[in-house]
Amino acid sequence: MAVKETKEKKAVVKKTPKATTKAVKVPAKADVISKLRIRVRAYEYKILDLSVKQIIDTALRYDAKIEGPVPLPTEIKKYTVNRSSFVYKNAREQFEMRVHKRVIDILNPTPKIMEALTNLSLPSGVNIDVKIM
Repeated sequence: MAVKETKEKKAVVKKTPKATTKAVKVPAKADVISKLRIRVRAYEYKILDLSVKQIIDTALRYDAKIEGPVPLPTEIKKYTVNRSSFVYKNAREQFEMRVHKRVIDILNPTPKIMEALTNLSLPSGVNIDVKIM
């Protein structure tokens, strides 16, 4: 049996791709990442770097995942003061205070890490802010 070919033009039907629905992954309890954000501030950068190193060494001792230290912009406060009280008004002095800052993030901190960081003794002149995110 031979098949006859017809010269009729068939309508071309373009198949459109089906809209696929992507499965939205809902984070499980284990996937939720909690962060311990530590902001360290000091007037002297050498003391600041030693303190940050001490914090990181303590966290690494307990196998913590660390992001940082991230240096933040140095805050500079300038003060202008008259040198003399009355006659020489144009003679002035300028003073400045520099505040150096660093940020350290500890991912999924354990209670042991939290306890070790609270018992840490850092030099005076170093200010620490701790947030749990």
